[in-house]
Amino acid sequence: MRLKVLLVDDEQLARARLRTLLADCKAPQASVEAEAGNAAQAMEWLRRHSFDLALIDIRMPGADGLALAQALRALPNPPALVFVTAHVEHAVQAFELEALDYLTKPVRLERLQLALEKAARFVQSRRDAEPHTPEDVLIIQERGRTERVPLSEVLYLKAELKYITVRTQAASYLLEGSLSEMEAKYPNRFLRIHRNALVSRSRVRSIERQHDTADGESWGVRLYGIEESLLVSRRQLAAVRELVANRCS
Repeated sequence: MRLKVLLVDDEQLARARLRTLLADCKAPQASVEAEAGNAAQAMEWLRRHSFDLALIDIRMPGADGLALAQALRALPNPPALVFVTAHVEHAVQAFELEALDYLTKPVRLERLQLALEKAARFVQSRRDAEPHTPEDVLIIQERGRTERVPLSEVLYLKAELKYITVRTQAASYLLEGSLSEMEAKYPNRFLRIHRNALVSRSRVRSIERQHDTADGESWGVRLYGIEESLLVSRRQLAAVRELVANRCS
């Protein structure tokens, strides 16, 4: 199982440390899908996307983590909740809000591993109780084998001659077809950033100015899950900026 994680902490260094610890954890694997610096940003993410687990600090500017946890209960499909805080005095309130665990900073790898295991059991039990609905997948046939790649794991699609490169965090695949077909079929999942590339809307992290020795100034988009930067065309720049702005507002 791969847990989709939302990190909520007003300190960037604290979020970076959690990212590092999560990468060092054994199964279940945890993929940080998004980060938020306060409760308002976190709720914006949660209204638009689903997460398996939210790692939430308590003391933050504005609404604190306890208020955020209370708001989560009104969501139709709230994530499992684990508090990560430097303050031990809120533990009783945290468990009253049905938190799975309460980690104190500095977080130890072993304790985070146990919290992930609790979250995985919680998520699996909830999935087992729900009616099964098949997830959209891409059927990849290459090198004599067939792969089923869930669309939720696709970071970007890039045109390469008569093939499409399908990139996930773990691997790359080749798929016969056209980007136009994929864009028309999944308009709410993918955003065109260039004539030769679509990116997952939920994985867009930031847009940044770049310098190309041939073309001069250009713009690139970065995605959660990989370090690679993808070129954004001038025609698609406004759409990408709007997506990033809506995420940060």
